Amino acid sequence: MTDTAVHERAGYLADTHTGLPLPTPPVFESVDDERRHHKQRLAAALRLFGKYGYGEGISGHISVRDPENEDQFWVNPFGVSFSKVKVRDLLLVDAEGRVVSGHHRVNPSAFVIHSAIHRANPGATAAAHGHTPYSRALGALGRLLEPLDQESAIFYRNQVLYDAYEGPSINVEQGQDIAAELGDNRAILLRHHGLITVGGSVDEAVHWFFTYESAAHVQLLAAAAGEVKPMSDAQAVAARDGFGDRQLGWFSFQLLWDEITSEQPDLLEE
Repeated sequence: MTDTAVHERAGYLADTHTGLPLPTPPVFESVDDERRHHKQRLAAALRLFGKYGYGEGISGHISVRDPENEDQFWVNPFGVSFSKVKVRDLLLVDAEGRVVSGHHRVNPSAFVIHSAIHRANPGATAAAHGHTPYSRALGALGRLLEPLDQESAIFYRNQVLYDAYEGPSINVEQGQDIAAELGDNRAILLRHHGLITVGGSVDEAVHWFFTYESAAHVQLLAAAAGEVKPMSDAQAVAARDGFGDRQLGWFSFQLLWDEITSEQPDLLEE
């Protein structure tokens, strides 16, 4: 099953500064089509989190701002496994934390974190948060990613460490503090907690999350094996300019979309 309501731009292949013939993101005939597309991508992203072992009990959430009501966002339901979420299970949550659409409860942490990020950063259409092992290990050391390779350089000067742990994020003020520290960066590593990445779409935010977690793994392996040798500033900036391209980030998720919808087509059930 595919996004039948989505209409691609004519001449969709675009030569970008990356040197790659990247497709452009879809355009939509109506806000309903756009909303359906966002929800399908969100459900797919959650299934991918489940498939790749990013679940940690009730923890972790991915959100996307509603295309019509910009003070509301779609998010996964509380207490439902990533591996079981379908489009019909998703929740629409308003600025007060009320479930506007959906039949489950919202995770209080999902509300306080995601509502604050969406409100503070107009460019953060989507946000992904998980308690994944390599990011948590890096955070426990109080370190951010170093530009050790092309993938980690995506976050060069585009990440922050949040050190003010005050227990589970269930109060509005803490969510606002996290959003303020994140600013317009691509990622925020929450010490003693987990990782948040943001992007202009679910596709982009989730690709950044996968990449950050993988890069954290590489950094920990490299540091355990010997002395690491990061890129120079010029090398890191050049790598970030290519591998950190937003269109490339969006397109990279399309491979994961094809993978998970082929394997688990039931996720698209409305």
